[in-house]
Amino acid sequence: MSAPSTLRPAASRSALARPLDFSYPSNRVAAAGSAGAALLALAFGRHWAQAAGVGGAAFLAWATARELDPDHPVTANAALPVAAAVALLGGAGNPLAGLAVLSGLRLIAGTTGESATPGDHAGLLLQSLLAGASGERAAALLVGAAPLLTPEAHSTLPAAGALMPTLARPAGFSWGSVLLAVSVLPLARTLTTPEEVTSVCDRAERPVRAAEVQLARHAAVLTLGAGLLTRRTQGLVPLAAALLTVAARRAGSTP
Repeated sequence: MSAPSTLRPAASRSALARPLDFSYPSNRVAAAGSAGAALLALAFGRHWAQAAGVGGAAFLAWATARELDPDHPVTANAALPVAAAVALLGGAGNPLAGLAVLSGLRLIAGTTGESATPGDHAGLLLQSLLAGASGERAAALLVGAAPLLTPEAHSTLPAAGALMPTLARPAGFSWGSVLLAVSVLPLARTLTTPEEVTSVCDRAERPVRAAEVQLARHAAVLTLGAGLLTRRTQGLVPLAAALLTVAARRAGSTP
């Protein structure tokens, strides 16, 4: 082993990347469930791109719930089929919105334990630009503003992406996505009430901070409300499914 004086500080690691460790049952559920949702969509006659969208929506719902409820993988496992069903019936929507929301909430919740790097900020800017260009204004604002809501590594650069003019506007409305989003909003108080968090960060030897998870839940509810106001709910199906199952879990655990 080299002497301690010769050791170099470890390079900064991304605050956005979370590996999918298949030693955890919930991660296996995510992989198998997403693939199963895509295969089910094919069986229902959807073409391959639509089927991939259904599987992607299912996975994004699972991953979003893991950020919003890190102590309880059961909520992520429940969010997956909810999102898959809504996406299968009403269309998977724009995946750029779901991915942007996931990245923004992951940074705000601080589940990796890492501060955002310059590369992370560039990635957030790109996601915000793409979401804004596709008309997903609520998602673009969330991912762009996320670095301003973290205790470290602030940056205003990604927020500029929210100003990107709409260049293409794919379908953003379906009754299933609207009903799912509307069903969440009455549960906003349940979702945002402070709650203890005991999970440990992925790459830091400390617990995930409860205040940061609570802030992420506030941001998620506001983003869903903005999606309803702008009639862009289809791309927010993963977010709505995650919020619904987190709220159901919290309501069920209330004495």
